Amino acid sequence: MITSLAIALIAGSQSTALEPSLNTHLEPFRPYLNRTFKGALGDGASEATDVSRYERAMNGQAIRNLHSVNDGEYGGETLIYWDAKKELIAFIYVTTAGFQTVGTISFEGPVMVSLEDVIGEAGGVTKVRGKSELKSDGTMTVTAEYLRNGDWEPGRTSIYKEDLTAKIVFK
Repeated sequence: MITSLAIALIAGSQSTALEPSLNTHLEPFRPYLNRTFKGALGDGASEATDVSRYERAMNGQAIRNLHSVNDGEYGGETLIYWDAKKELIAFIYVTTAGFQTVGTISFEGPVMVSLEDVIGEAGGVTKVRGKSELKSDGTMTVTAEYLRNGDWEPGRTSIYKEDLTAKIVFK
């Protein structure tokens, strides 16, 4: 009995030790970490493929998301972090198209909600709001809306599936 208990305690402490540290405010992102997702973007007439990967960064003080569309035609990198001064999750997104966004993320249960301001030229879009949800079946649903000329317009809804072979490509 003591041997079984000792083995269980050692195994439990080892699994905790193997779990990389993460800023406690970023824990809602843990299910996304070290996973690569692939999804179709578009309106049905012209499809594009997006590959997105989430990783722990900065010794667990940040989350990095890299994504590329159509093997590098477009892509970006997001750095997500806890802003202690503002007491919120913040991010900066830098794109291969030359514009950036800065924004905030909150969680409504399992749904990640983002609001971002566009810096630079992005086809007249000045703000983006989005929702992402990692479903129990492993799929990730992402929806976006865009503020253009003072009006919110529907964006797209994309469904991603985890893909162990998909690669992020930048040209």
